[in-house]
Amino acid sequence: MIVLGFDPGTASTGWGVIEQEGSRLKSLGYGCIVTSARDDTHVRLRRIYDQALGLIKRFSPDIVVLEELFVNVNVKTALAVGQAKGVLYLAASDLKSAPCEYSPLQIKQAVTGYGRASKIQVQEMTKVILGLERIPQPDHAADALAVAITHTHHNSAAFAAAVRRPTGGRR
Repeated sequence: MIVLGFDPGTASTGWGVIEQEGSRLKSLGYGCIVTSARDDTHVRLRRIYDQALGLIKRFSPDIVVLEELFVNVNVKTALAVGQAKGVLYLAASDLKSAPCEYSPLQIKQAVTGYGRASKIQVQEMTKVILGLERIPQPDHAADALAVAITHTHHNSAAFAAAVRRPTGGRR
């Protein structure tokens, strides 16, 4: 299974692609889609869309996953991130599987085993899980890889639960 993770943002959208083969995970690539604050919003969103579509064509992921928007006190920032998420959803709309979202808490729990882990702990574990020599840079790319890892863990847990669940007969 190939998973394309995104850490959405208007200025910088992190992306990371991982491949799962059994219990083994490996990074196929990561980086950021960067836009300029000098450009109009529609130009920035188009750039995010075009580059996300290019990543989907390049890596042919089975699914696209995104980090859920962390709502803070800055409403303007939240709205801009929401717009970036919208174009990422649109770019992924032709895939067979609908995009998934994971909260920061779910990501920390899946990657480190602790829901209150620090950003550096998540980045360090992302490096370890994927067998990378160093923590992926920039931070948004590392976050996107962590989102993709979360999906593989979530998917594996759901599969394991389904295998353990009795299917008829006496319990």
